Amino acid sequence: MLNVLVTMRFEPDQLDRLRAVSPKVRVRQADPETADYGEIDVLYAGAPPADLGRAPALKWVQLHMAGVNALADHPLYTKTALPLTTTSGVHAATIAEYAVTVLLALAHRVPRMVEWQGRGAWPPDEQRWPVFVPAEVRGATLGVIGYGSIGRELARIAKGAFAMRVLACKRDPARRADDGYCLPGTGDPEGALPDEWLGPGQLDSLLARSDAVVLCAPLTRETRGLIDDAALRRMKPSAYFINVGRGASVDETALARALRERRIAGAAVDVFAQEPPPAGHPLYGVDNVILSPHVSGFLPSYDEKCSVLFAENLRRYLAGAPLLNLVDRARGY
Repeated sequence: MLNVLVTMRFEPDQLDRLRAVSPKVRVRQADPETADYGEIDVLYAGAPPADLGRAPALKWVQLHMAGVNALADHPLYTKTALPLTTTSGVHAATIAEYAVTVLLALAHRVPRMVEWQGRGAWPPDEQRWPVFVPAEVRGATLGVIGYGSIGRELARIAKGAFAMRVLACKRDPARRADDGYCLPGTGDPEGALPDEWLGPGQLDSLLARSDAVVLCAPLTRETRGLIDDAALRRMKPSAYFINVGRGASVDETALARALRERRIAGAAVDVFAQEPPPAGHPLYGVDNVILSPHVSGFLPSYDEKCSVLFAENLRRYLAGAPLLNLVDRARGY
């Protein structure tokens, strides 16, 4: 038997989905703090136990998260070679939708509309054109930093709905196919959509040519502080910057300064280096930015989709097939 422990709040039908994978799978659910890890082979968890002695038979951990930067100092990550898999791809569509939403909101001056609505007033005719003339999204150039599940779905929407030119920047642009989890009908599994593929050494070119830059990359040694003052100075004054990756990849003080000085047209930020941001955070006082409290990945069906992904990985594990979303510790994702 394969003993599986789930320490997340899966519903009974979601647990039954796991049991239906094979009669060789025994599934139980428990609170992570009080669970007995003694005989488990496979763990599904958001917070694996730090004391690995509690799980001496553990063979594989499926994480209830897309990124692993929160586990950077966890002994499971640093002191073992146990396979770790993530839920990357489960909320790719909703995060891509968020990026499109804020891009359109910035381009069509929605924050200004809300501002005037709050005043209960109609702007004077001489202000309507300069304040509300939009930036054109259709046919614009989109720079995607981190061409994983989110970036691929974003590219699909951008090209299909807005005929945008897509520049895709990833660690290894020669690896174009996506071997991770992909919701049916979404993304770009074969890597067919980008107009150009760029490596990290060509980031400057992407920044200089893009009308909108969306950061989707995981937090690694290479991406920490990636968007700094120098990077922002390479962007067009008319360009927008959107961060749905990780806050620590951006120098937030430099971004606030670039926005205040109108060196870029606007930004949307869903993730911060410190969450929640401290009082007086520099981005709070900027008028051309949309801030959201790390909600772009919120998805009512998240647990349902995660259980589908885990069930597929259980099938693969039993068959000796490659697992989806297997973490490469050397890459950090």
